[in-house]
Amino acid sequence: MLPMTRGLYTVALVSGDSDLTEAQALRHLAFRRPIAPDGGAGSGAAGARGHDSDDFDSICRHLLVREASGVLVACCRILGFPEGQDLSASYAAQVYDLSGLSAFPGARMELGRFCLHPARHDPDILRLIWGGLTGIVDAEGVGLLFGCSSFVGADPVPHLAALAALRRYVGPAAYIPGPRAAERVAFPDGPGTPAGLPPLLRTYLTMGGWVSDHAVIDRDLDTLHVFTALPIAAVPAARARALRAVTTA
Repeated sequence: MLPMTRGLYTVALVSGDSDLTEAQALRHLAFRRPIAPDGGAGSGAAGARGHDSDDFDSICRHLLVREASGVLVACCRILGFPEGQDLSASYAAQVYDLSGLSAFPGARMELGRFCLHPARHDPDILRLIWGGLTGIVDAEGVGLLFGCSSFVGADPVPHLAALAALRRYVGPAAYIPGPRAAERVAFPDGPGTPAGLPPLLRTYLTMGGWVSDHAVIDRDLDTLHVFTALPIAAVPAARARALRAVTTA
């Protein structure tokens, strides 16, 4: 199934150190060097060239989307957990207690460092990377995707209205993650507004996903993390057909 070429783009798994280095550079650009309002890169320490990397890179698979020119425009990393295996080795388990979710039936797969090149806005990029993920999910019988969705900026105040809107999407009591991080933010009361939700989080929610009942402050990446889970059985049938059509086109 992979690599898979559709139109201007190719989706493939990392096949060597140079691929991984490129993915880490794109992650740095997306997470640590945001594009400024004038279209330029951020300044200061966060704007320095570099690579975003951690110990999880060596145990994960990495999915890449490239333009025909070879430029890397999207990536994410995936870590699989067979049925019955606890989730304590996941990235999310560093800041959430996932002991309840470990009982979720079937195979689970964590998505992490999911990002698009900040200067690329073609919706086909997102469609292709989700198509590649769908092929892996189907091939490996994955029943649940999970991970952390990020808000830009660790200060919770600008995000309070969006966090309040997430209260209606809090997951089942049996599976909802418990608190583990020292710095966390409870979802405030009130109707809230979804306008400030990150695009990736909105995608999860429209596909039937649910979230934790609190956010985690990440000073290193200057973000708020919200635990997000997507049961594959909850994905609307029409959306599932559209995603699978990408892999069979």
